[in-house]
Amino acid sequence: MTQAMENLARFGAVARDLSELKRMRDQSTTDSVAERLFRSAWAGLSEGVAPRAVCLQVVADALVATRLAGIDAALLRGMEVDGDTREAILRRGFDDAASGLEPDAVAPVRDAVGGLRTVAGPSMPAFVDRLIRQPRAGATSPGKPRLALEPAESHGDHCLVVGVLGALVALHGEADPVRAFLAGLAHHLHNARLPDTGFAGEVMLGDTLLPLMHRLTEEELRTLPAALRMAVEDALAPIADADTPDGRAFNAADVIDRVLQAHHHGRAAAFTVDQALGDLDLVHAGPLQAFHLRVLSTLGLL
Repeated sequence: MTQAMENLARFGAVARDLSELKRMRDQSTTDSVAERLFRSAWAGLSEGVAPRAVCLQVVADALVATRLAGIDAALLRGMEVDGDTREAILRRGFDDAASGLEPDAVAPVRDAVGGLRTVAGPSMPAFVDRLIRQPRAGATSPGKPRLALEPAESHGDHCLVVGVLGALVALHGEADPVRAFLAGLAHHLHNARLPDTGFAGEVMLGDTLLPLMHRLTEEELRTLPAALRMAVEDALAPIADADTPDGRAFNAADVIDRVLQAHHHGRAAAFTVDQALGDLDLVHAGPLQAFHLRVLSTLGLL
């Protein structure tokens, strides 16, 4: 096994946690936490924040969110939680989420914990909303019936997770984490206007597909400020293959997230009440546990 593959082995649990951000929501918005972070990333980039600073902040926020969901620095500050306590809460979340990662590799990310994200401004690219509204097609194959798995993830969900995971893979290897992050955020720009039909639909498009993807991507890139457009174009350049460290970091993150989405649907379909009561301690230990169990037993729910 190559060193790169050995490094990848540590990302299984982290990748699963990041994938679940697609399914975390709260009362503040209809966006998932992943979509919220996708918006934040593009807000910072479009407002001129340095891509490295945006990358580290969003990766930090994503790892914290795997433990605290929608509880972030802005929410805690708005609820008048003092600065030291805020930092302690967020650092606990980060340290638990990143416990399987190399501390030295993620030290720059840890330093970003607790920073306030950029909110959407007038320069937010229009494609951000469209990618969040655009569902992913899931697994489709030519000549086989479509299996619609609901709820579908959005392109904002997928691109955020690929960007964050790609940056983490890069930090543990030779790739540039900022390029991997930007590539993840931007690799489906064409789907801001082109509905996602999956592999089966791509086969039907035939020779039209690649030129159309390229043209639509270029049109969306032209809506960005010049410096940001150049940075994104540079990040997308190596993703067509795995011949470079940057290409490998992106493509590893992309395929991991795509297959984790299928694993999610498989786990959801196989979920049982016994798992909830046994493995997940739905009726957890505490002063009311015995009473709760008697109630459920009486009703035949155990």
